[in-house]
Amino acid sequence: MKVTANGLQIEVDDTGGEGRPVILLIMGLGMQLVAWPDGFVQQLVDAGFRVVRHDNRDIGLSQGFDHAGVGNLVWETLRHRIGLKVRSAYTLQDMALDSLGVLDALGIAKAHIVGASMGGMIAQRIAATAPQRTASLVSIMSSSGARGLPGPRREVGAMLMRRPRSHDEAALVAHSIRLLRLIQSPAYPQTDEQLATRLTFGMRRAYHPAGLMRQMLAIGADDDRPQVLARIARPTLVLHGDADALVPIACGQDTARRIPGATFVAIPGMGHDLPPEVCTILANHIAPFAHAADAAANVKETP
Repeated sequence: MKVTANGLQIEVDDTGGEGRPVILLIMGLGMQLVAWPDGFVQQLVDAGFRVVRHDNRDIGLSQGFDHAGVGNLVWETLRHRIGLKVRSAYTLQDMALDSLGVLDALGIAKAHIVGASMGGMIAQRIAATAPQRTASLVSIMSSSGARGLPGPRREVGAMLMRRPRSHDEAALVAHSIRLLRLIQSPAYPQTDEQLATRLTFGMRRAYHPAGLMRQMLAIGADDDRPQVLARIARPTLVLHGDADALVPIACGQDTARRIPGATFVAIPGMGHDLPPEVCTILANHIAPFAHAADAAANVKETP
């Protein structure tokens, strides 16, 4: 369903459940709400939560920003490397306000904010700037964005710069599978058929590469977040795979180090994806953490 959030039309999926604590799931770069596997959502529902997912702006079925142009990624990357400000059509803080707008539209006062990759960065922004709306923060396979942290492995970086052989569906799916093979969880590999089914479904739902480019620039422009993280005063859990070839584990460790009182958990054999086994591991960390945060908040509020 569509809701108006922060002045934009944002696509939302809501499991419902009045009276249940809410988990807001925020997905990463260029990824749609359906990238949160249904099985993962169901595990959280079974654990007693109302789960809300949404397409970030400029991706999926949410409002796009094609009027803003794409920008020059190569030039802006060079600017970033020499310490100049990256220019972007919008910021991660704008995207954080979109997420808060989703909660407003659904009449939700407070939620556990869970984000993966870029979604983790947006979740960090929410926790830092809207603590009254944040029951807890869970940052998954994400980063503080601090300069000097390691980047993707060389082969992953090279693959990210390659273009698909053509723009027909089969070529796009094959190209994406080659990238996913490089960043997948080595302990929990998926078959080409499984990956192709998921990728095809996503592409047929919506395909908007220009939005991905603008989101990438928004990440590059988010240069003050390392300092902002020190302001987070909500219960925080940082989850990161020890085999992440796209966002190395040092990025998650740095995130936890910068957030006062944060708990860091390394997931053995996890890369930068969400296969079923990893989803179960994550849910088994997130659900008790969120319930504990709610219990502690209730004790604090009791006179």
